[in-house]
Amino acid sequence: MGYIEKYRDLCVENDTISDELFKEYGVNRGLRDINGNGVLTGLTNISKIESFRQENGKRVPCDGRLWYRGYDVIDWVKSIPEDSFGFEKTAYLLLFGKIPEEEEEKEFTDLIAFGRELPTNFTRDVIMKAPGKDIMNSMTRSILTLASYDDYLNSNEVGNVIRQCLNLISVFPMLAAYGYHAYNHYENDGSMYIHRPKPGLSTAENLLLMLRPNQKYTFLEAKVLDVALMLHMEHGGGNNSTFTTRVVTSSGSDTYSSIAAAMSSLKGPKHGGANIKVMEMMNDIREHIHDYSDKEEVRNYLSKILDGEAFDHKGLIYGMGHAVYSLSDPRERVFKSFVEKLSVEKHREADMTLYNNIEVLAPELIAKKRKIYKGVSPNVDFYSGFVYEMLDIPMELYTPIFAIARIVGWSAHRIEEIIGMNKIIRPSYKSVMKEKKLDV
Repeated sequence: MGYIEKYRDLCVENDTISDELFKEYGVNRGLRDINGNGVLTGLTNISKIESFRQENGKRVPCDGRLWYRGYDVIDWVKSIPEDSFGFEKTAYLLLFGKIPEEEEEKEFTDLIAFGRELPTNFTRDVIMKAPGKDIMNSMTRSILTLASYDDYLNSNEVGNVIRQCLNLISVFPMLAAYGYHAYNHYENDGSMYIHRPKPGLSTAENLLLMLRPNQKYTFLEAKVLDVALMLHMEHGGGNNSTFTTRVVTSSGSDTYSSIAAAMSSLKGPKHGGANIKVMEMMNDIREHIHDYSDKEEVRNYLSKILDGEAFDHKGLIYGMGHAVYSLSDPRERVFKSFVEKLSVEKHREADMTLYNNIEVLAPELIAKKRKIYKGVSPNVDFYSGFVYEMLDIPMELYTPIFAIARIVGWSAHRIEEIIGMNKIIRPSYKSVMKEKKLDV
């Protein structure tokens, strides 16, 4: 046995803690109680999630709702005029707690546009220096390197933190797009092109412009991507990467370190990589189903996936269900109409039919086979990967696009943590270690 195998076995032997001990000491594994509800670890005024209601003293599942600064996210997305984009306006709302007036929105949009610039030779010397397939790691390295260019790196004065957050929100699309192009050129022998963002365009438009060789896109393509970014910006404060932001912030660390830590959290497959798993599953389903409109054929193959006989043999239908929501995910509900419009423009109606059939059939099968009665519904990740595929966005960028949106929420929570908490987050762990004596 090699030393690695020996060390691994020692760790498994001495680091395994049984479920019985969690029950004995009343410790919630993963900060989740026995019903899957998150343990309260703080207060926030930024967003709110609802998935259950109290009726006659009982907790009853309900259609999911999500609020940004008090506004229902479905109503918020619908309030954005059809001929415009909402990323910047939504970012203003989340960061500052109010809907911007027309002049305030223009000022903020101009500020984001002005910030879309990296230090001299940064793209060449940092992003292209060590390209790799993991664009999240590339972006995280770039974030920490940007700290070297900040003369006020360690100042946690609120105004300075806002400046730092706005700068990062501005350059995140560049870090993602340029990181991918460097990887695609050096690792895949693809052509290299670095397009500079244009000041008069929205974040969604600039992202498509920077990704595509010809810099062209349709309005609907940019609109659907804009909606996806709005819906991924923030999610209640209790998600893993946002909690990471607040934990690191509470220690007094700087903005770049806090956001880099959140990036490291988001890239985990249990968090930000969910839509990739959905796409892998959908590709497998397409290979094994001949008629996408045949519900019985779709049902039979989904049943095989649930029984662990197909796809990755884990018995999961990815994109179905959510840790918080029960009957429905409000983000999926508002997003689906935009997905349908894009599927028509891209001549992907057959795929849309397949998605619709899975959306209907999968919850029925899961409820029956798993005896889940809280309600199972598609989450936003069920459709987001399909959208990115229709937009010809490479899979390596699916999670980075999530980050381009979620950095707004991280920034809002970092600011709130600094202003409203001012106390280090230091959880307690119950030791179950047995004391041992040495022969001395």
